[in-house]
Amino acid sequence: MPGRYRSSDVQYTQRVNAAVELVRSGTPTAQAARMLAERFGVSVRQARRYLADAAMAGHHHVEVPEESVVFTVKLPASLAAQVRIQARQSGVTISALVASALAEALPASVSWPEGGSERK
Repeated sequence: MPGRYRSSDVQYTQRVNAAVELVRSGTPTAQAARMLAERFGVSVRQARRYLADAAMAGHHHVEVPEESVVFTVKLPASLAAQVRIQARQSGVTISALVASALAEALPASVSWPEGGSERK
C-alpha cells in the first residue's frame, strides 16, 4: 500500500503509552481510538490495536527502547563465525547477541575523564 509504513519500536511504544494514558483517564474506547488516530495519523482500526496493546500491558507504561546505531568492529574470522553460529542456535539476531554480551561485559555507566569525550 503506497504511503503506508510500519512504525518503529519507539513510535509503537509512544503510541501504546498514549493509549495507556487515555485508558487511565477513563476516556471511552471509541473516543480514545479517534483521538489516537488523529494524534498519530493512523487509522481508527490501528488506534484500537494500540488500545488493546495498552490493555495487554496492564494499563502500565511500556519502556521506550533506546534507538540503535550502527557500530562496526573488526573481529577475527573464527570469532565472527562463532557469533553467527551462536545467534542462529539461540534464535536471536547477531545484533541482539552482541548487544547482550557487551551489556553484560561493560559497567552500567561510563564516565569520561574531565575534558574528555566519546570518540566519534
